[in-house]
Amino acid sequence: MTAPWADWNHILKLDPDKDLPEGVTYGDLCATGTDAIEVGGTMGMTEENMTAVIEACAEHDVPLYQEPSNPSVVVENDGLEGYLIPTVFNAGSPFWITGAHKEWVRLEGDLEWDRTYMEAYIVMNPEADVATLTEADCDLAADDVAAYATIAEQMFGQEIVYVEYSGTYGEESVVEAAAESLKESALFYGGGIHDYDSAHRMATHADVIVVGNLAHDEGVDAVRETVKAANDA
Repeated sequence: MTAPWADWNHILKLDPDKDLPEGVTYGDLCATGTDAIEVGGTMGMTEENMTAVIEACAEHDVPLYQEPSNPSVVVENDGLEGYLIPTVFNAGSPFWITGAHKEWVRLEGDLEWDRTYMEAYIVMNPEADVATLTEADCDLAADDVAAYATIAEQMFGQEIVYVEYSGTYGEESVVEAAAESLKESALFYGGGIHDYDSAHRMATHADVIVVGNLAHDEGVDAVRETVKAANDA
């Protein structure tokens, strides 16, 4: 079966703990041309604020996924295409590699496995909330990241490898090294994409770019430019 992201170039990630610019609606953002909407964040996540954003986006014709940061905020909603579940390969705490996942299975029992997809995260910005929360070792060279990407694909069978700079623009050589190490898995990149040029540069290395803060900081037109760049790359 073809993976849902096989034809994606761009994901718009919406953080329920952040406001939208004045006058911008979730419907406006869903209409930017992005290939998918991902609802998730690290801090301030609750079932209530997750549900509010998911329900607002579910009214629109764009694939919608939740990326829950922990088992307590997982939302069941018919508007969701599925769940994108991070496992942080360079986490210092094993809870964020398998522990949180074990708890989700223990609490929920039989999950909807046909709608549950794993993301092998490699977190690279030590100042990011996700790095602090997971105690990630971000002091990684390009060959370290490439090695993590390789073991994610070859040893652990991960279909998505996600290089996450979370709020800052990453080193293109690192992302390129990760891309070159993968044979079949898709490479997602997120972090610091703020205009057409930055989106286009990263999209030449990654299969899918993830744009998040830009939607909350700048709004619709800025996001639409990154969609165009990802499709042009």
